[in-house]
Amino acid sequence: MDAAIFVSIGISLGFTRGVSEDETGEELKLRGIPASRGVCVGKVLILGRQSVETRRRHVEEEGIPAEIERLEQALVETRHQLHDIQERASQALGAKDAKIFDAHLLVLDDPALLDQVVGMIHGEKVSADYAFNTVSSRFADTLASLDDEYLSERVSDLRDVSQRVLNNLRGVKEEGDLANLSEPRIIISHDLAPSTTAVLDTKKVLGFVTEIGGRTSHTAILARSLRLPAVVGLSRVASRLRSGTKVLVDGYGGILVVNPSEKTLEEYGQLKQRQQRVEDRLREIQSLPSVTLDGKSVTVSANVEEVDDAAEVIDSGAEGVGLFRTEYLFLNRETLPNEDEQYEAYREAARRLRPHPVVIRTLDIGGDKLPLHLHLGQDAPEVNPFLGWRAIRFCLEENDIFRTQLRAILRASVERNIRVMYPMVSGVEELNECNERLQKFRQELIAEGHDCDPNLKIGAMIEVPSAVMVADVLARRADFFSIGTNDLIQYTLAADRMNEKVAHLYDPTHPSILRLIKMTVDAGHRNGIGVAVCGEMASDPVMAPLLLGLGVDELSATPPLVPQLKYMVRRMNMSEARELARSSLGCESSGEVLTRCQELAECLAPELFGRG
Repeated sequence: MDAAIFVSIGISLGFTRGVSEDETGEELKLRGIPASRGVCVGKVLILGRQSVETRRRHVEEEGIPAEIERLEQALVETRHQLHDIQERASQALGAKDAKIFDAHLLVLDDPALLDQVVGMIHGEKVSADYAFNTVSSRFADTLASLDDEYLSERVSDLRDVSQRVLNNLRGVKEEGDLANLSEPRIIISHDLAPSTTAVLDTKKVLGFVTEIGGRTSHTAILARSLRLPAVVGLSRVASRLRSGTKVLVDGYGGILVVNPSEKTLEEYGQLKQRQQRVEDRLREIQSLPSVTLDGKSVTVSANVEEVDDAAEVIDSGAEGVGLFRTEYLFLNRETLPNEDEQYEAYREAARRLRPHPVVIRTLDIGGDKLPLHLHLGQDAPEVNPFLGWRAIRFCLEENDIFRTQLRAILRASVERNIRVMYPMVSGVEELNECNERLQKFRQELIAEGHDCDPNLKIGAMIEVPSAVMVADVLARRADFFSIGTNDLIQYTLAADRMNEKVAHLYDPTHPSILRLIKMTVDAGHRNGIGVAVCGEMASDPVMAPLLLGLGVDELSATPPLVPQLKYMVRRMNMSEARELARSSLGCESSGEVLTRCQELAECLAPELFGRG
């Protein structure tokens, strides 16, 4: 994209002016995270967060039954509202997207949450709204602190439901701005609840921008289903603009243009035409192999969350699944999935995608990240779940859960295209223990008459610096590595990307990250195993040449981004990628690395960035 449209990284990550961005009438371009493709132009409607303060109110002993009844009535009313929203969403979007609200409904029946609320009402003699707000906020804060993008973004769902319950407890009606729009508007808000997004009238809402959120949030997913251009993660924008300001939303590049000039409007008109041509080109290459101009074959696979994603994987042109997240089987339900249920899910995914490989990651949640209604021996939230009981640590301690999952994976391996992968391995002892249990459970199943793949490949996720330091040892006990760059970056730089105060420190092109990736790749190749990347870095076409130049063998991304990665691979030479990696490893700053990556990417595939 040309300089008039693509803003510099320094400006795009923050606001540099001291006045309201719409007061001067000058054009300003701000960059967030692209959540839903498309371009729209219109006037802004600012939606503010409801800020009704929940004061602590004492309740006499004889008044407690009335508070409990108020809570129950509010829960019933909220349930009716969510059923109505789900029905409307199903009619507008289809049953699959409407299933998002199953998780919302489960919150209302969550004994862990509700028992604590009732206990607080009784124990501290406080009002139902104060108790519910206190307990739900505590749960939401814990969820928000997690280092798993998919799970941490579910906090929006919990807060959405909690706000509805509080509104019903207080007798507060929802904001009616969206229902009474006199003309189409672009919504700008700190956040946009999934229940609000699902029922947006696309005749009145042109697109939206939020200050928080990511590509995998339910709000972003719904925006794509509604085909509304959307940008998320644009910090502080709602407080800097006023309703009525003219803006342009670029959902392709994640850009908000305030007071767009005639020149910009004309350029974006041309951009829409160019993007349509790019979409046509991407569809043309989806079925073609991922091979560089100089003949290097690169595997481009997909990250998925459920069996039904298999169709999207096939449509995207991905060569299998590089990361099958199994957490979805555990989250939106009241009981743990049994062995047969997991076996059917894993085998069906493998069957649909055969002969391409399906890499199943074992459960990557912990005591702090399990559904609130599943009690597994933790009486209180962990002080620091970021460094706590999660992923493989959790599974090795909760043997029954781990045994059930590994047996299900082993049974499903009869399809012969399944691989298993352990998350957050930090040392050889963990990997040895996992492999020993896998072998034990394999023998159990064979004795029971089940067929298991004798050549089932075993992988280790490299997500913590300690695993990189002992990668040579781990590689002798694994068939492949997969680098989870999201966690590796956060653990290396001690920066939680979901924490607005330190998110700017989360830096994929930090020199230390490049060195860790290179060390992992070299260790894997010395021991004859392949190395994939399945984090966000692998989903970014700008990063693809760098990762391949560092020696990465496979890129695994969300299905919609697979065609862009394949397009980039087919436009590059490995000699260019290796030179980029060599020069980047010699850089002292991440900014310098990023500039080199952007320059090469835009030179190789200018169409992906609005040029040409």
